Amino acid sequence: MSRKFKAITIVVFLMVTTICSVNGQVVVERSNEKTIISGKQYYLHTVKKGETAYSISRAYNVTIEELTQNNPSAVYVVREGETLLIPYRDIVEETPSRALLIPVDQKDENLYEYHILQSGETVYSLSRLYGVAENDILNSNPDIDITKLSIGMEIAVPKRDFKIATQNFTVQDTAFFFHRVRKGENLSSIANYYGISLRNLRRENRNVRFPSEGDMIKIPLEYAKEEYISEYPIYYEDIETVDSIALEVASSPTVINSLEGSIDVAVLLPLFLRENSVRYDIDSSQYLNGKKIYKTVPRQEEWIYSRSIGFIEMYQGILMAADSLRSLGLTINLHTYDITNNNQEMRDLINRGKLDNVDLIIGPVYSSNLAIVSDFASSRNIPVVSPVQLMSDELVKGNPTLFVANPFIEVSQDDIARKVGEYFDGNIVFIHTDTAGTDPQVKEFKNKILQELSTKIPYEEIRFKEYLYYSKSTFNNDSINRLSHAISKNMENVVVIASEDNSVISETLQEIHTLSKRNNIHVFGYPVIRSMSNIEPRYLFDLDLFVFSPFWIDYSNKNVRSFVESYYSRFLMEPEEMSYAWLGFDIAFYFISGISLNGEEFISNPGIHNPDLLQTNFKFMRESVNDGFENYFLFPIRYTKNYDVELDYGKLN
Repeated sequence: MSRKFKAITIVVFLMVTTICSVNGQVVVERSNEKTIISGKQYYLHTVKKGETAYSISRAYNVTIEELTQNNPSAVYVVREGETLLIPYRDIVEETPSRALLIPVDQKDENLYEYHILQSGETVYSLSRLYGVAENDILNSNPDIDITKLSIGMEIAVPKRDFKIATQNFTVQDTAFFFHRVRKGENLSSIANYYGISLRNLRRENRNVRFPSEGDMIKIPLEYAKEEYISEYPIYYEDIETVDSIALEVASSPTVINSLEGSIDVAVLLPLFLRENSVRYDIDSSQYLNGKKIYKTVPRQEEWIYSRSIGFIEMYQGILMAADSLRSLGLTINLHTYDITNNNQEMRDLINRGKLDNVDLIIGPVYSSNLAIVSDFASSRNIPVVSPVQLMSDELVKGNPTLFVANPFIEVSQDDIARKVGEYFDGNIVFIHTDTAGTDPQVKEFKNKILQELSTKIPYEEIRFKEYLYYSKSTFNNDSINRLSHAISKNMENVVVIASEDNSVISETLQEIHTLSKRNNIHVFGYPVIRSMSNIEPRYLFDLDLFVFSPFWIDYSNKNVRSFVESYYSRFLMEPEEMSYAWLGFDIAFYFISGISLNGEEFISNPGIHNPDLLQTNFKFMRESVNDGFENYFLFPIRYTKNYDVELDYGKLN
């Protein structure tokens, strides 16, 4: 059954307010056929119709990661008739042995929780479960070898209480004078002239990297030589002081056992019901006497308007979250509206009073509509959640109840810059398409990387090369030779692809992969790379691709497993890794439960709520009490040469 046909059930539900849910799941039979490769024993499993990577991994008691490590193609899909290598493992009920337990006289119940490891659990999953850092768990168990964790082992997990984290936005006034750049001067020579450190000079001139003749450079008064001070007029920063915002942060997970009350939720998504209701097409492929023949033909039953598929999946996830919270005692009234890129539709909905009494608004996805809704909701203290990435943070300004769930691209740039800074002794290649040099986003990203590197080594020692991307046709397929000149044969190369364009990324990765056979190369890119289907998967693994992404799924997590099973039971499909269904569930579950438990306090202080989610986390911050919240949480994801996809909080090897 095709993905589109399964998704169309939601369209039908919205049009005729009814839905059919069919139960049933393919049972995977374990194979008795085994083989030995390099001394290791494996099952040989032939994939049957309806089987998935998830269902196969469960049948053989292995993780998704173990399955894909031995069968790289299973990262994306398993195909009927394909033979998989499954690591041999007996399925037995294990009970903790005394040797794996911490002696009673060595336990401190006041400082630690004591956890018995279950199948599939790791130090990372425990850190998420208990809301503590991985290093804190490791430091609390000095005798543990992290590479030899076993089922039944008892782990000491340090207890954590709520903390108050203060975001201070007050800036101190700074006295300075200006220096006009002369011909041949650079930041280093100017710093030497005034007797200040290059780092302090850069700190006051963050947007200046290569000053030109005539540019004005700020010289901080407190560092300059006394003999120069009287030569220049002194200025003071005219800085608007913003009140500090104290945000309470839950450092341990929020446990939700029961809920009460009633919540009304408005869901504003572009489901394109009008487009989906048209069940015929116009065929103009035939000609008669040189003229096209227009023929009306019925569309296939499984046809669905392509632009609506992702948002139908998001709505499916929202339905799943609502069901989960209802099972805990909460009454949830969902009011769903098909809102496309039409401002008048949005205004009519508000003017009819449809949103007056709701407690939460999810959507809309188009910026123009979101601006209308945010303005309406802020006057009524109704939280509005933007579920997709926005191009600009302008809407966040002045809309205190707006929550942007998907981090802006600048957040990924900040994290990449910090990570690239760990390679200050390497060769940095920055690839972009800004041939005119006018794209502020590219310029800002480049400056972030250079600024991070300059905190590690003198600016003059940084090895940074810009590479302008052109399509292969521009240079008659000779672009790989251009790129090879930017790659160093004698040191580590860190390549940053500063583009979200599909063709730029795919062509660049192909060329880098060819060059990586003779050179040491690591690649950093934007989160969009993970969802691109036209990239050869081995490129990502061979290049040690590193991305900071808002999405990560641990298929060994019991909540994830339960969601997949329930989703299949209801919609006859398993959600793909990049499906909007996960995001729809997480957004609805997080915000509905947060409002239910904490009321208006949650709207102004969302950090107090920290439930265990499926695919994403939320770390909301804002610049002032008059602005909305932005999510700053990203997962550090690495594709390893061992064909693993893993979280990596340390330096690449």
